[in-house]
Amino acid sequence: MNRRIKLALAAVGTTFLAVGPALGASAADFVPSGQRILGQSVVEPVYDGDHAGVVGFISTPEHAPLLSDEHARAPLYLPVYPAGATVGQLICPHVPVDTCPDHGPAIAGLAQSIEPDVYAAGVIGHDHVAQLEGAGTRVSLVPTLVLFTSRAAADEHLVTTDEIDAAVARGDAVVQPLPPAALHAEQVSTRVWQRATPVQ
Repeated sequence: MNRRIKLALAAVGTTFLAVGPALGASAADFVPSGQRILGQSVVEPVYDGDHAGVVGFISTPEHAPLLSDEHARAPLYLPVYPAGATVGQLICPHVPVDTCPDHGPAIAGLAQSIEPDVYAAGVIGHDHVAQLEGAGTRVSLVPTLVLFTSRAAADEHLVTTDEIDAAVARGDAVVQPLPPAALHAEQVSTRVWQRATPVQ
């Protein structure tokens, strides 16, 4: 995944990307964080963009080819939160320890270069938001940064696609798709997450 992110950064002219229990679990009860490894796949939590507060998991093979059909792609939204934001626990906190080390620093760098006034003091972390279809669903996801346009706007925790769309419509956020970083993902169960080893 790291190679694809670097390609995406080159495409947008700067340097760059983390995508819980099974569907039905409430984020208020459990917010998993960070990346885990199982075999040759990366397992990551993601908010279900259609259901507020519901967290699922996706697994991404490290060397899978991209789907050739661009119509089969869907966005993987990555809301990025600046230092001082009061949104609580994030799926990929960057501080005090970055739990998504292969892409957290790159995401922070992109945010600071695209919205320097908002992210000048740093990034506390990011979330993953995607529309989940059910266990076993495979899709090509396009990482899509969601960057706030003011520090005050960043105190809203965006965990559904409707919330992201509303923030963009109000001018409180902008989106930056990164098509060269598109990745295969398969929705997996909580058990897969539990069996996987946290990235050190």
